[in-house]
Amino acid sequence: MNTPVKEAVGRYGIWSVGLRSEDPDRRGERAEAAAELEELGYGAVWLGGNSSAAHAAPLIGATTRLTVGTSIQSIWQHEPDAAGAAFADLESAHPGRFLLGLGVSHAKRVEQYARPYSALVEHLDGLDAAGVPEDRRLLAALGPRSLRLARDRAAGSIPYLVTPEHTAHAREILGEAPLLAPELGVVLETDPTRARALARAFLETYLPLANYTNNFLRLGFTEDDLRDGGSDRLVDALFAWGDETALRARIDGFLEAGADHVALQVVDGEPRGVLPRQAWRDLAALLA
Repeated sequence: MNTPVKEAVGRYGIWSVGLRSEDPDRRGERAEAAAELEELGYGAVWLGGNSSAAHAAPLIGATTRLTVGTSIQSIWQHEPDAAGAAFADLESAHPGRFLLGLGVSHAKRVEQYARPYSALVEHLDGLDAAGVPEDRRLLAALGPRSLRLARDRAAGSIPYLVTPEHTAHAREILGEAPLLAPELGVVLETDPTRARALARAFLETYLPLANYTNNFLRLGFTEDDLRDGGSDRLVDALFAWGDETALRARIDGFLEAGADHVALQVVDGEPRGVLPRQAWRDLAALLA
């Protein structure tokens, strides 16, 4: 019997693009890093970018209990039948270790982007037919309709680039049972100017994307907050930075708002393929 999803992922995980690298020369590095994350006490690893079961398999194989999820697998680039077959293969080899995180991506990144909510519903119908159970899939839900879909047709939600206020609202919609596992960018920097500069450089990728900016506006931010790389108010709401006390308070704020699990993404100015292993160790010590 599979471990319930909340128990499987624990309270803290790591969100990483670098761990999904397809570079064969880095397989050993990624496997070693996954094994260390498990030893450090993280319950889950979330693979950023358009990731899949194929990216998760080597990390699962290198560990004994770590849960690995996609965050996200794009519904536009993976057909339900193929996703179902890949899920079944990984489930057969490593029962209960993989979570299929799904998302609709963004209009600026997907040529065929149209009617995203309807497309997501159709994709879930296809996954039903392909045998992927609801309790092993998650939705990167931001708005109310998608959150209700995550409640009704998945194990919960893995929202990205959100605030504790969004988490509280999402919990109200989801109810108590579904998993709510927001991502949180963490800047291990105490100098405000340096910390905000690193956060703004990271945020630059996302401010042109309407799915995120519309969500910021729903949360009470203004168009002024979205200009010039993001206001201090926006940056401070979306990222954790500061000393150990400040970092812990920001992370705990998501849990207090209703999150079951927080997926921590280190933001350090390095290329996103570089694995910030010392930072992962520092965060594990902070959370112990």
